[in-house]
Amino acid sequence: MFSKAESKKLREDFWIAFGKSYPRKWILYNTKVKGLAFKFHFDLKKAMVSIDIETDDLERRITLWEKFQSLQSLLQSEEYLPDAVFDEAFFLSNGKEISRIYVTLENVSIHNKNTWQETMIFLSQHMARIELFFQDFREIIE
Repeated sequence: MFSKAESKKLREDFWIAFGKSYPRKWILYNTKVKGLAFKFHFDLKKAMVSIDIETDDLERRITLWEKFQSLQSLLQSEEYLPDAVFDEAFFLSNGKEISRIYVTLENVSIHNKNTWQETMIFLSQHMARIELFFQDFREIIE
């Protein structure tokens, strides 16, 4: 087990190393679509890249979700994210309900430096595919 400070340091070290290994300006929160963000996540059990629809405006969330559902077969093609999971009602750790589309890499841990390289490759490749999809279908999503 790691202390809280050690765990925090490992998380910081990972994200700094990721930024240096993949020095790119990711879209993430800058989609320019209200309530839509792309996110990286890495914890003790898995890594994840997601498309989050997290607006407090329920009608807006439903509208965005329906647009992504209409594009589901395209998003899940080999060109983009064939393993994407669509979760209309995903609950964050704080209890907030959002809609999320995501892909995960299991059996990796931010506390295990031996899994960092594999995780960085996964995060980079899958976020690049999300961004490509977004660029290709931006007009429909907006």
